[in-house]
Amino acid sequence: MRDDLQELVDQVSRVLAAPATLEDAGFTLLAFCAHDDSGADPMDAVRTRSILTRGSAPATRRWFEEFGIASATRPLRTPADPAAGILTRLVIPVRHGGRTRGYLWLLDDGRIDPDDDGDPALLRALDLAAAAGRLLAGRPADDLGGALADALTGRPGARTQAARRLGERLADDAAQVLVAVCPEGGAVPPGWRLPSAGAVAGLVDDGAAVLVPLPTSTDLRPAGAVTAASLAALPPGSTAGVSAVRRGTGELTEQWSEARAAARVAAVVERFSPVAHWGELGGWRLAASLPGPDPAIRPLLADPVLTATAEAFLDCAGSAVRTAGAMRIHRQTLYYRLGRIAALTGLDLADGDARLLLHAGLRAARLTGDSRAHRS
Repeated sequence: MRDDLQELVDQVSRVLAAPATLEDAGFTLLAFCAHDDSGADPMDAVRTRSILTRGSAPATRRWFEEFGIASATRPLRTPADPAAGILTRLVIPVRHGGRTRGYLWLLDDGRIDPDDDGDPALLRALDLAAAAGRLLAGRPADDLGGALADALTGRPGARTQAARRLGERLADDAAQVLVAVCPEGGAVPPGWRLPSAGAVAGLVDDGAAVLVPLPTSTDLRPAGAVTAASLAALPPGSTAGVSAVRRGTGELTEQWSEARAAARVAAVVERFSPVAHWGELGGWRLAASLPGPDPAIRPLLADPVLTATAEAFLDCAGSAVRTAGAMRIHRQTLYYRLGRIAALTGLDLADGDARLLLHAGLRAARLTGDSRAHRS
């Protein structure tokens, strides 16, 4: 498709005798004609930046959108701004199916009248813009899968451009969640198909990331359907994590951290498995942010029975009665084990700070594989 778009841009440039560039609705550069370095072709800072960075800065995008290009259905002219080094442009909206899919920009030095419906060159350019719109509307979902991967793990500049491109799929800054899919064994099996149905999915870090648009910020049913479909064809033991809801694509990296943390918790805590939501993790959020357990806790981890006892005691808010009942042991046995835990760790279990350190450390040990404690 990229070659087809390049050919269309070259044709528009020849028809209107002006340098042309094609950007999608998110201002990501898709194609541009060669620049005449003899000085015959005009060149300004905006065109230079677009070609060099494959897109435009947010401030540039806002400046042009102030002239109504996002809703325009016919050619229009944007003015020059000499102070900012911006030349006047002819803008031809690239549309299909009632939506703006992108823009053709022409540095024509003000020669072409956008309102001249009898100009045969302009009419031909409009036909070419319509052809570009059909191509952009037919871009497969896989095209955006790469953009999603770039938005999550690419370099800072690439992340910004990719997030902007993904934003085109979210109408009016719509609500969305990000899902991290983690296959058992650490790799997506051959032949596994990414979910679609309005979602954008890409392979990331031996798993998959899925951006799921939501009807409202409180309706998570689409995320549930996507995670169920994603896990159905994966080996048993695979998990998924769902981020908090956001609007737009400005915080994708934060959502990715949330989704991956939730998937890790789902893999080690049975009550969250196989799909964990960031909003339901409680104190597991803190544990997920730790690199591992505090050194004071490591001697305890060598004893699975004492480790499980410490977890149960802390999960029961330090209640000996509730802990003994949950573990089905005599209270004196519990007191003996608690004494051993204090001796091994050097922590006073009657102290709140010590309990927090121990609780967070035990959970971090689960997540990092340093604990042999049972799933609960």
